[in-house]
Amino acid sequence: MRVLAITLALVASTVATPASAAPPDYGLPGTYPVAYSDVTAVAGGRSVPARVHYPATTSGVNQPVATGRFPAIAFGHGFFQVTSKYTSTSTHLASWGFVVVVPTTQGGLSPSHSAFADDLNTWLVAQDGTAGSRFREHVTTTALGVSGHSMGGGAAVLAAARNPKITAVSTYAAAETNPSAKAAAATLRAPAQFLAGSQDTITPVGEHQRPMFAAKPPSKQLRTITGGFHCGFMDSSGLFCDNGSITRAAQLVAAKRVLTSWFRHYLAGDAAARDLVWGTPARTDSAVTFEGTE
Repeated sequence: MRVLAITLALVASTVATPASAAPPDYGLPGTYPVAYSDVTAVAGGRSVPARVHYPATTSGVNQPVATGRFPAIAFGHGFFQVTSKYTSTSTHLASWGFVVVVPTTQGGLSPSHSAFADDLNTWLVAQDGTAGSRFREHVTTTALGVSGHSMGGGAAVLAAARNPKITAVSTYAAAETNPSAKAAAATLRAPAQFLAGSQDTITPVGEHQRPMFAAKPPSKQLRTITGGFHCGFMDSSGLFCDNGSITRAAQLVAAKRVLTSWFRHYLAGDAAARDLVWGTPARTDSAVTFEGTE
């Protein structure tokens, strides 16, 4: 009888303490339907047109925002690139519970990096308090992120250095800018992540992202996608693009996984994301090398 009692107790203990659930795969879409809206934000004397992807009650155009407040991320496009080339990234982030703003400014041959940084900052909170805005009282104004690709990545660093309300930064193949993103990184206190491609021939990691990473005080990361290329961070290539040894699809999945887990950790307080940012899974990822100081 005593052996039977011990056996039953062990069975009960096993049932009462299930194994921990596996963390989400942040490279896959999240659970929110995603809608988009083309809106112009006006704040501080600036008028900034942008496309916004956001968690919605149903997918489509100009659908109601899902119930609640959501962290906001402003994403800057690359030099002479149309914003539609980043749709898969902005919709992916929105499906994970972020309002993602992609300004359509500075798209010509002579963009102002400084103005682009201000455009990114203008959008983050302008709509939350705007009467009649679709996003009124839907933005968590204490959880703000900036991101971007190439020129837009450098502008994101400039924006965060200027704005103490920025909570976290994560960039794709960030390019040095004028004024200098490297110099701005040295003054940046928000956690920053620099994603790079090991075979990027347009903004090589050693000439662009690594100097920013080296200048940035902790917390900081440099994550390099093995075989990744500059234009692999976009949904399609154009003139003067490069290539890498991995497919665009594989690079985008890896980039979205790293980017989303970073923002889920720092902006959304998602406990499941932390291990994928700073733990063993991040440090042993076979597709993306890890360098960083928390």
